This record gives sequence, C-alpha cells and structure tokens, in this order.
Amino acid sequence: MCRCWYTACALSYRHHAQVPLRRRSNFMAQATVAGPPPMTRREFLFYIWGASMLLSLGGATGAILWFAYPRFREGEFGGDFPIAVADLPPVGAPPEDNPAGRLRLVRTDEGLIAIYKVCTHLGCLYSWVPANGRFECPCHGSKFEVTGEYIEGPAPRNLDRFIVRTFDANGNLLTETITGDPNSDPAAGSPVEVPDDAVEIRVATGQRVDGASVS
Repeated sequence: MCRCWYTACALSYRHHAQVPLRRRSNFMAQATVAGPPPMTRREFLFYIWGASMLLSLGGATGAILWFAYPRFREGEFGGDFPIAVADLPPVGAPPEDNPAGRLRLVRTDEGLIAIYKVCTHLGCLYSWVPANGRFECPCHGSKFEVTGEYIEGPAPRNLDRFIVRTFDANGNLLTETITGDPNSDPAAGSPVEVPDDAVEIRVATGQRVDGASVS
C-alpha cells in the first residue's frame, strides 16, 4: 500500500516537473524564430570600409575607433533617409513632415531644405500652422518662417537643418548641403539644388547645421 502510494507520488511529481520545461522549451523556440533583417548593400559597404580601416590603422587603435563609431540603419534617426526625387514636395508646397526622421522637407525656388523639427529654444516640437504660413512652438511661442528663419519669441537661433545630398541613377553624388557655421558663412545650411538628373536625395539625420544666431 505504501509502496504504491510512493510510486504514484513520484510519477505525479515527474509529470508536473516536466511541464514547465516543455513550455519553456517551446517559448524559447518561438522566441528565436525571428532573425535580424537582411543587411543592405550600403551597410555591407560600410562594414567593408570598417575592415579596411582596421587594417590601415592596425591593432587595438583601429578596433577601438571601429566599435566606438555609431552605426545607424537607413530609415533610423541618426542615419540616412533616402527619398526618391519623384516623391519630393513641389516648389512652394507646405512643409512635408517625416516623423521617423524628425524632419520637415521644404522645397523653395533655391532648392531643398531638411529642417530639424525641434525648437531651438528648449527642444519642444513646433507645428506648422497653415493659417499663418509659419512654424509655431506651442511651448513658449517662438515663431519661424517656412524655411526655418526666426520671426519672434525666445528661441536663440534659426531652426537647425540636416545635411542633404543628391545622387544620380548611378549613385554619383551631385550636390550637398554646405556645412560650417552660418554665423560666419551665410552659405552654410543653404538650400540644396536638385539637378534634373538627380533621382534620389538622402537626408543625413546624423549631420546637422545649427541655425544662425538671432541678433
């Protein structure tokens, strides 16, 4: 009698002890099904460049620089945002919002601008107000022209701009934003011309030209 009771208890214990293991095994199998997204050609070339840098710099110094360098995927803030020229807003159209890139595209007679959608006062997100034809910050009232130039309010400078580059069908660089300090070089951050043979533009959200200070 006691031996049968002991055997039944042992079998019951083994059954209950194995259930969570099977469940955990199934869970782990399901969790590992999804893999990372495939590497793009541009990312592959970036890693090849990194490997060549390691060889040229040599040893620990190259490794430190390689792993310390931030790497962002296309379409991720901090990386490049490719946009077909055919998808750009027409000249004079309202600013086109790009939430993922935290930017607004503005196309003028002079060219294309990619404006960082954060107010230069205290970092609030400003809005485009169609009725007034300008950007307005809801936090403290700073106002800016459609091109990002300061109008009024506590903001200390114009809105910041991202670097824009244009490319032809073969991937050749055609034009790009002039970098530098707009306080000493008025051309810095100026609109980028979109040539007739350009098929793609890339907004580098990891590269920014600060707006000129308000005098």
